[in-house]
Amino acid sequence: MPAPSTSSSSPPPTSQTNPLHSLFHIPQHALSAPELPADFKTTSKTKRMNLYQSINNALACILESDPKSLIFGEDVAFGGVFRCTTTLLDRFGTQRVFNTPLTEQGIMGFAIGLSSSGYTSLPEIQFADYLFPAFDQLHNEASKWRYRSGGAKGFNSGNLVIRMPCGGVGHGGLYHSQSPEGFFLGMQGVKVVIPRGPAQAKGLLIAAARCGDPVVFMEPKILYRGAVEEVALADYELPIGKAQVVQEGKDLTLVSYGTMMYTCEAAAKAAKEMLGVEVEVVDLRTVHPWDKKTVTESVNKTGRCVVVHEASRTGGIGESVGAEVQERCFLRLEAPVTRVTGWDVPMPLVFENLIIPDVARVFDGIKKTLEY
Repeated sequence: MPAPSTSSSSPPPTSQTNPLHSLFHIPQHALSAPELPADFKTTSKTKRMNLYQSINNALACILESDPKSLIFGEDVAFGGVFRCTTTLLDRFGTQRVFNTPLTEQGIMGFAIGLSSSGYTSLPEIQFADYLFPAFDQLHNEASKWRYRSGGAKGFNSGNLVIRMPCGGVGHGGLYHSQSPEGFFLGMQGVKVVIPRGPAQAKGLLIAAARCGDPVVFMEPKILYRGAVEEVALADYELPIGKAQVVQEGKDLTLVSYGTMMYTCEAAAKAAKEMLGVEVEVVDLRTVHPWDKKTVTESVNKTGRCVVVHEASRTGGIGESVGAEVQERCFLRLEAPVTRVTGWDVPMPLVFENLIIPDVARVFDGIKKTLEY
């Protein structure tokens, strides 16, 4: 099958292009989203929120609906570094929202013990970069609860959601801008969620607190105040483990998650304007285990696939997606799967913008895949 025409005399796109197609800017759109209850149009209202406000709203919904839910971590009592838990201490008291010592391993062990005893644990790791001291507890204890049940009917692994800010922010450097989601690919029994915006974050966080399995909930910190949209005020859940087709297309599948969704949408728009192609944009939302059905259906339709993330190339989510797509869609592929990712180096303090994929790099990946 010949590739769509990619000839163009237009200048290449810049990293400043940033359409927000995947955000709800009108209340009616927010309330009529297909994954929400049908009666939301008439029974719920919306409020304009940024990401940290929607996280705060989701946590309040969980605390209100579940009297055995607890929030704890370093500095959460006064609102946390990014203000995600602000006002919750005043509303729910010191027995349910409280600070812990500076020990990630202790926070995780305490959280696992609580969740296994029937509580809903909502610990916060102040930065995803600080997770590693707690990795042993998470991997060797929390992730194995369900397997250790021996398949017991109705078994609940415990409601445990480990929240943490992740990703580049422009000046975080070695210890405050890492994207460690790839480390979880070999950790069976734990789900990893990375939302792209406020409405998604609220529904996914509430669902994570009720799903009965450990969930690592990674929040792109640059979006805390950068992503703003209308969010339903009512309590609602969005499906864990289900990807979402944000934009339909027929020529190429563009797969990403979190902050990179906006870069991908801008690149897809540039590809339409400059190359005359229609790119299908897929948001994984849950990166482990990711939704193989939605992705492979899309690639079998388009015949081409580009995966984008800001985490390093080696050991990243793109390796898993690329390998599965090659196996499942081999006879339909018109080109090898392309990965556009961060480089295999530590995150540098002053060169974050050179590590994280921008619109030009994603556009180049699209163009090369189409021309293969």
